[in-house]
Amino acid sequence: MPKVSSVTVPYASYLRVYEPLAAFPEPERSHWERYAQRRERPSYQDELRRSLADLLPTPPVPVPVHESDDAFVIETEGVVCVCPWRTRLRGWQALDELPGRLPTPVLDAVLPPVVRRQSAADYERWLARNPDARPWIRTSTWQIPLNWFVLVSDEEREYGKGAADGEAPVLRYRTPMVQARRRVARGLRTLRDTMDEGPLIDGLVDVGRWLEEFHPRSFVELDYGGLVHALSAEDLDGDHSAADVAEGIEALRRGDGDGAEAAYARLMERWRAVRDRQFAN
Repeated sequence: MPKVSSVTVPYASYLRVYEPLAAFPEPERSHWERYAQRRERPSYQDELRRSLADLLPTPPVPVPVHESDDAFVIETEGVVCVCPWRTRLRGWQALDELPGRLPTPVLDAVLPPVVRRQSAADYERWLARNPDARPWIRTSTWQIPLNWFVLVSDEEREYGKGAADGEAPVLRYRTPMVQARRRVARGLRTLRDTMDEGPLIDGLVDVGRWLEEFHPRSFVELDYGGLVHALSAEDLDGDHSAADVAEGIEALRRGDGDGAEAAYARLMERWRAVRDRQFAN
């Protein structure tokens, strides 16, 4: 594995799907089986550093020339599951979203129009050859979409405070795919019965459709990733956003408007404070 910088790159969170080896066709299955046996594998920080390094040349390289052959690996109940990075595909998808996130002058300065046009043309040709392609990882910067928390429960929360030697804290949830799909279905039923159509429902529909594309014995992981560097130890310890989302949905189901509003207010206060740091000096 190539050497990478030890500098920590914030501030992104991740929603990942880990599929069992049986879900992959050959020869990809054999590749991941060999890969999973490696003693050292790169981390999410390594992945992010590599993608940012491609933006430094002139002209920048917004999408890798070759697809990554790296993945994240877990073993649960004796079953090895992998989450391929698919950095190239995710780079193209991120480029599609940039015009709605950055002012045109800023976007043109970072990624000139000619670079974006060439990348878009490459993506169109690639999609024609790979119409069923989908990423195993979704990324969000400076926040975690509330619909992601619908997929997990507070009992699945894993919090590690880090270590004195500089090891970063970890906050994540991991759940079986069948549980995640069940929670999406229940959440959608309640939200549609009690709310008008809106971003929360639309986002949950979108993530639910994405989950349906994977093997039923997969695992879903919500990882705070680099956001742990934007939150204090006290904030991380007290962050039970999945519990707040579940409480809000349950309150709506019971017709308890005050309870739902209180849960939503806690969530908004917590995540507004995180997003505000994006613009702090």
